[in-house]
Amino acid sequence: MTDLLNQLNSIWSQLLELLSRFVIPDWGGLINLFPVLVLIGVVGPLLTLLVLAWFVYAVRAPRPRVRLAEGPERIPLDPDGRPVVRPGLPYCRRDLLAFAGNATRCSECGDDLAVICPMCGLGRPATIATCGNCGLVLQVEPRVRVLRPAGPPPGGAAIA
Repeated sequence: MTDLLNQLNSIWSQLLELLSRFVIPDWGGLINLFPVLVLIGVVGPLLTLLVLAWFVYAVRAPRPRVRLAEGPERIPLDPDGRPVVRPGLPYCRRDLLAFAGNATRCSECGDDLAVICPMCGLGRPATIATCGNCGLVLQVEPRVRVLRPAGPPPGGAAIA
């Protein structure tokens, strides 16, 4: 019987020794892994959040909407066949073309352009800048804008 108890005790000791290799950590080895664990556990998630924030910004960032005016546009017609002219834009009555900016002559037929006053709705030649009816001075700016790179104004640093 003592033989049996000694054998069971021996088996039990071997089992505990085997389990101690898996259960009780090697503290020296774990301390050596500390920089790797910090890198994986702290720096990794921070980099992930940074990349995710950059991606969200890149997707939602406002973008300039620039359309290049490549010449006159056709004026649309209403269901009755009459032209629908936007007030303030020079247009040609003969060719039904709307021009951008301060154009005064039609590029197709050479006629003088007309403008409808945005305030009172009276038509007049595009060469006259002031409306004879309401006195509105119409200075039409070109619709195409030149985009300049961001930076300080020429001649020095930006004013803070």
